[in-house]
Amino acid sequence: MSDALTFLMSYETLRVVWWLFLGVLLIGFAIMDGFDLGVGVLLPIVARTDDERRVLINTIGPTWEGNQVWFILGGGAIFAAFPLIYAAAFSGFFVALILVLFALILRPVGFDYRSKLADPRWRSLWDVCLFIGGFVPALVFGVAFGNLLLGVPFRYDEALRVYYDGNFFGLLNPFALLVGVVSLSLLVMHGAVFLQLKTVGELRARARRWHRIAALAFVASFAGAGLWIAFGVDGYRLASFAGTQAGSNPLAKTVVVEAGAWFANFRALPVLWLIPLLGFAGAGVAWWLASRRAGWAFVASGFAIAATILTAGVAMFPFMMPSNLMPSHSLTVWDSTSSLLTLRWMFWMTVLFLPLIILYTSWVFRVMRGPVMVEHVRGSDAHY
Repeated sequence: MSDALTFLMSYETLRVVWWLFLGVLLIGFAIMDGFDLGVGVLLPIVARTDDERRVLINTIGPTWEGNQVWFILGGGAIFAAFPLIYAAAFSGFFVALILVLFALILRPVGFDYRSKLADPRWRSLWDVCLFIGGFVPALVFGVAFGNLLLGVPFRYDEALRVYYDGNFFGLLNPFALLVGVVSLSLLVMHGAVFLQLKTVGELRARARRWHRIAALAFVASFAGAGLWIAFGVDGYRLASFAGTQAGSNPLAKTVVVEAGAWFANFRALPVLWLIPLLGFAGAGVAWWLASRRAGWAFVASGFAIAATILTAGVAMFPFMMPSNLMPSHSLTVWDSTSSLLTLRWMFWMTVLFLPLIILYTSWVFRVMRGPVMVEHVRGSDAHY
């Protein structure tokens, strides 16, 4: 085994690699399924007639199922690579995750059943379900990230059994709700850009107006969340730990809670400030290009999403799930992973299959390119 491969396959490196892989999967989900969620939120707002609502649904109808592969991959990666994170998250965020799953279940049912009957009341019911299926996940995912930045009230006993001492309503605190607005406005902006790529005429003009509203909401809430973290949220700092090559024991470290700790990585490597700036720049470029080159605007919107998620990940590194109840029980990259053998097997499987997923997704979007118009769906049973 060469020196480079030996380094790559070391426990310390693979832990960071899997932190990066998880970030890629979360970004992939937010970009690819995020515009689906955004279109769902915009469905009763942008479209005013049944034909227009069918147009919006058909812009995402051929691709939404494939896009959710990223969500499944992300959940599977947490389960296999970070089992302690998976266990603690399902203890702490159980009600929130069930709420998200129920909302996501409404999406396939809504897509399949909405056009089965022509009754306006029937179709309006499923329109509401599709709205809920977009709004709830977009908001709750942001609320979850906000609570991670604040710290989650969990702890371990001597046998490493996890206990959660909070409740669902405790997650709905003002800071977490602000981060939820960041997530919601970002995905609505992404969905509105996608609609400008896939619709024409008045629908496109309405999507453009809501794109502007969502972009302003994102910039304001993203900046507000950053200022709140700077002046109103204590961060976590790893004071001592067993080592990067040690086994996963979340109790073998000392953690300090102090003001400004979430900015330590940015202070240590100032070039990292380019990441949140890219978030603002991506939203601005998407705004500027949307009416001219919607395809490039969609790419810029994707960069804004990636930068937003990376900003949170870089700020928290190496923490993944801090505990505000027992800070020393917080979960980090170094003490929440699976065994070295598991990480190695999963690494090679990911290297093999992730490019195939990207190629397949690219092919589908190439085949389904072009706008959807009212004439395509009016009087047709072959569409949603």
